[in-house]
Amino acid sequence: MGQDNCKPQPGDLIEIDRTGYQHWALYVGDGYVIHVTDEGATSLTLSSSSIRATTAKVKKQLLKDVVGNDNWRVNNKYDHYYTPFPVKKIIQHAEQWVGRVVPYDVLNKNCEHFVTMLRYGEGVSDQVRNAAAGSAAAAAAGVAGVAGAISVAGFAGVAGIAGAAGVAAAAAAALGMALYETASKK
Repeated sequence: MGQDNCKPQPGDLIEIDRTGYQHWALYVGDGYVIHVTDEGATSLTLSSSSIRATTAKVKKQLLKDVVGNDNWRVNNKYDHYYTPFPVKKIIQHAEQWVGRVVPYDVLNKNCEHFVTMLRYGEGVSDQVRNAAAGSAAAAAAGVAGVAGAISVAGFAGVAGIAGAAGVAAAAAAALGMALYETASKK
């Protein structure tokens, strides 16, 4: 459900809380937003907002329909870093995209990249930055764990080294799964 205190203005970025990630849209006025969705576009899988989607369709829909029962807010958080285009230019540019099928990549061309490109001329996504930072921390922890296992293996001879290799493989697999799960939240 939308927040009662949210009164979006044309050109505002709308952040919508979904389970495990945020969906982003651009408010264009009269209750409408423009956003990208893999609904109606080609995808390698049939699930909405899939990590495997390769294209997305730009749609203009009522904010209330896009939000459904989820919470949302106006969030022009990048205004501290980038100068927004004039509202008229933002809206005109956004309207030109409606109905188009565009490339989609959760890491480089997601819904947040799309709306920030419209507002600022720069496609940015904190979700991707935060996921990358979390993945780097997980990788560092995994390397430390593997290094510890290898040093223990040094006292156990060849069998210990084989065990350490197994621990390294398990750590790599766990890191890969963590990266996949983090990326799939978008």
